[in-house]
Amino acid sequence: MTDVQHFTARDGTRLAWREMGEGRPLLLIHGYFSNARTNWIRYGHAAAIAARGVRVIMPDLRGHGDSDRPHDPARYPPDILADDGFALIDHLGLADGGYDLAGYSLGGRTAVRMLVQGVRPRRAVLCGMGLQGIVDTHGRGGYFRHVLTHLGSFDRGSAEWLTEAFLKTTGGDPEALLRILDTFVDTPQAALGAIDCPVLVVTGTEDDDNGSGEALAAAIPGARFQPVPGNHMSAVMKPELGAAIGDFLAA
Repeated sequence: MTDVQHFTARDGTRLAWREMGEGRPLLLIHGYFSNARTNWIRYGHAAAIAARGVRVIMPDLRGHGDSDRPHDPARYPPDILADDGFALIDHLGLADGGYDLAGYSLGGRTAVRMLVQGVRPRRAVLCGMGLQGIVDTHGRGGYFRHVLTHLGSFDRGSAEWLTEAFLKTTGGDPEALLRILDTFVDTPQAALGAIDCPVLVVTGTEDDDNGSGEALAAAIPGARFQPVPGNHMSAVMKPELGAAIGDFLAA
C-alpha cells in the first residue's frame, strides 16, 4: 500500500505518510526538497526493502510533499522535525526496539536528532550524511538559503541551478522550505558518542555535500560505513542504496 495517510503533529500540523510491505517496521525519512514518493518509491527502494519482509513507513516531513506546508515561522521551531518523528512513532504505537530507523540527507540528520534525544530503534541507517552536516548545519543550510532567496538567477548547469531544478521537479514550496532551515540543530560530536544502537552510514562515493560519511561512522560507537555509487543527487537513483539499507536491516 502506498496511499497517503495523515496524522496530526503535537502542534496541530497535519502530516502525511505512506506504507509499503508487512513485517518489522522501518521508519524511512526522505531528504530536503524531496518527499517519500520521490526519495523512496520512485526508484524502487521502498519496494526492494519491503520485499525482504519489512513494513516500510515513509513520512513526508512538514513543509514537504503531502504534509502541511505552513508559512508561519512559529510552526518551524528548532528540532521540530525530530519531534514530528517521535509523534509518528507514538501515533503508530511502535515499541522501543521493535522498529528500525533510516533517513537520507535531511532525513539522516533528523534520524540523528531523534537518536540523541532518546529514540530507541533496533537499528539505524544514516544515508547521504557526513559528520560536517551533523555538527555544523549552518554551512549546508546557508547554501540552500542562498538558492531559495535567489530563485531564477543561476547559470544553467550550476549546482544552484540543479538544486532549483530539483525543487521544481518535486513541486516544493520555497517559503515553507526556507522555514525548514530554521529547524536545524547542530549535534555535538560527544552526543554522537552516546548513540548505542547498531548504525550503518551510507554515502555515495562522489558525495561530499555534507562532509565525510566515514568520519560520521567513526564518531558513532560500533558504526560501520558503506559507500554506494553516485553523488548526493544520483545515489538516490541507484539500486545499491536500497540494497545497502535492506542488507543491514536483515543482518
